[in-house]
Amino acid sequence: QEKSSRLSATLFGEDCEISHDQLFELLKYAALGKCHNATQPSWCHVHHQSHLAGVVVIVLHEMSQLHFYKFYLHFRHLRKVFQHRFTLTPSSNFLASLYGEGANRNPQNTAQDLTSTGVSKSSDLQCDPIIRKYGLEKQGLTSYTLTLDEQKKNGYPIKGSPQCKGFICTGCDQQRTDSSPLFGLDCEMCLTAKGNEVTRVSLVDAQGQCLLNELVKPETTVVNYRTRFSGITRKMLLPVKTRLSDIQTRLKKLLPRDAVLVGHSLNCDLQALEMIHPSVIDTSLLFARNEGQRFKLKFLAKAILGKEIQCEKKLGHDATEDARAALELAQFFIEQGPAKVAELNLEMLLTTEKLAEVSGNKAALQSQRCRVQKQPNDSPHLAKPCFLDCLQVTGQTPLLLGRQELDSSGLRQSNLSTSNKQILQRALEDVPLSTFSIIQFSLGPEYIASHLLAGLCEKVRSKFTDMLTIYAGPFEDSFCLKSVEKEFGKCGPIQSLTVVTETYQPYVHIQYKVLEAAQLAVEILNGAEVAGSCIKVQRPVTAAMLDCDVLIKELELDVENEGVIYVAGLKKSLTAIDLYKEFSQLKDLETLFLPKDLQNGKHRNCCFLKFQNSQSAVEALDVINGCTVKGRKLRSRHALASGHLWRWISQMSDSNGKQGRHTLFEKLEQLSDSEQDLRKEVKKLDQHIEKLYRRLQDNTLCIVLFPGV
Repeated sequence: QEKSSRLSATLFGEDCEISHDQLFELLKYAALGKCHNATQPSWCHVHHQSHLAGVVVIVLHEMSQLHFYKFYLHFRHLRKVFQHRFTLTPSSNFLASLYGEGANRNPQNTAQDLTSTGVSKSSDLQCDPIIRKYGLEKQGLTSYTLTLDEQKKNGYPIKGSPQCKGFICTGCDQQRTDSSPLFGLDCEMCLTAKGNEVTRVSLVDAQGQCLLNELVKPETTVVNYRTRFSGITRKMLLPVKTRLSDIQTRLKKLLPRDAVLVGHSLNCDLQALEMIHPSVIDTSLLFARNEGQRFKLKFLAKAILGKEIQCEKKLGHDATEDARAALELAQFFIEQGPAKVAELNLEMLLTTEKLAEVSGNKAALQSQRCRVQKQPNDSPHLAKPCFLDCLQVTGQTPLLLGRQELDSSGLRQSNLSTSNKQILQRALEDVPLSTFSIIQFSLGPEYIASHLLAGLCEKVRSKFTDMLTIYAGPFEDSFCLKSVEKEFGKCGPIQSLTVVTETYQPYVHIQYKVLEAAQLAVEILNGAEVAGSCIKVQRPVTAAMLDCDVLIKELELDVENEGVIYVAGLKKSLTAIDLYKEFSQLKDLETLFLPKDLQNGKHRNCCFLKFQNSQSAVEALDVINGCTVKGRKLRSRHALASGHLWRWISQMSDSNGKQGRHTLFEKLEQLSDSEQDLRKEVKKLDQHIEKLYRRLQDNTLCIVLFPGV
């Protein structure tokens, strides 16, 4: 039986937000596979990648999460067919990195969705290992010197260590400051009867001036000169009289007491020199990536400094050249800061080089290497390689359809007169023949005006706020508000609770923090006796809320909520581990999500349970409803809001409009015609996606991207 490709993702709840790097991981592995050194994404799993027929990315330009939920009911195909949905972290450069430098950039407005206002591009870098270690801000050189523990872990000679008996200290015992001098050090070694022994030592100062460049006579017989790497030959060492002890003495004289040594894998050099130095910067560790991956000095020098070192034409390495390169790399890191280094995306460039070597596509490699530009401060900067480069070096020709397309030379062409219908017709013909396609549909400029977007934003915020709100009553004049709060709090976390006094008898206005809580209150407490009164529970009645029941039903049937249930009435002190124990008897329980309050970080009195299938979720509802955990009676129902949606709703419900209501309503009335037209465009786009989706081959990975406005 033929194996079928599929995608599985375990992200749930708060984890339903992914970065552009994570999406890039998925695209890279799906398109290139293991045979091109790509690895499985860290956040999902592509099953049987080798059976994938192709990858299709549909980009809906000028659209964001705001549009998806404003016109949720109109995206009939999109919300019912696509099995996974994630919020992308804000970024202004993701599409540029996908298409190539300079493509589709709009510096005036780069908001991803409602959550992106005021977020800088540095949010993309938070997961970078360099940023996790050093932070985003520039720091002095002392922040990048290895600690004693790091030196021990990486095999540096340590004073007092049994393995360093007989080693000489450099005598540089003065306190280091950010103005301490840097010195680049590199040694070449030969293999002798003793092991690795120094045969050449080079030392350069902070200006790159060579202070020492000496050949050294090994103490024991040379077994292998390693000429290919060291550049040392038997003939070169015959007249040499300098011994290791002479070099140790000279280094002690040359280095000031607060000197900081810089080198690439400097531990090997110090071990061979049999010297101990307390303050070092190791560029192999400074630029290290995920899981400790280290880059070669030759690669870093080319990628960052634009310098060719260790050339194949030369006989072996030049120790002075290597010492100077390591020094300049450290200076670049210190002067530019971790954020600039992280933006270089060295891993992707290295991958491009490897792919070019495998495919023999030197032109693509040279094109990528030419992306070294000078910034205003004259510091070298390597632009991020685009994803299309990675495909082209493997011999794949990506299909790019839209208002920006690729011509035969690989350059992007703009054709603003192309309509979505024309793009669809070409896609229906060409996509089935391509292994990787990017199809771009666009809204017209009339639909991205700031006043229209502001109006849509307010309407979505207002509607979700109304859906989170219920009115309960009537109550007696002397009713106990705490009793009401306690009873309604059993349905879920409450945002606010106020008494309505404009009516003949008092009512209570309650706004919840999650949709499921409000729905539970309507379903369970309508007609119930609360605080001594038989009450009615209802949502606000507005024009926007007339289709609320339809929307609730569709959210419940959403493919994202399949097998997920909501449980309320929990003690806030319970942890995820406690709940796993309590619910361990439930059949096919896959995972559990315990939401946190976005303001104080504390757990709420509810959770979400995800089961392997819908039937197990239904059976769990029968078990949970009415049962008690730690003395509290639980209430549950089918989930309505997937992880990224409830978080977004929480952020919207916490925000307050800054405009007066009168002014706002005037603006919203002006939007009615534009919104009607936009609704029609959304329906057409959903139909376009459906037609294209039906034309795709089996085992095709399809991604729809709302890149933001």
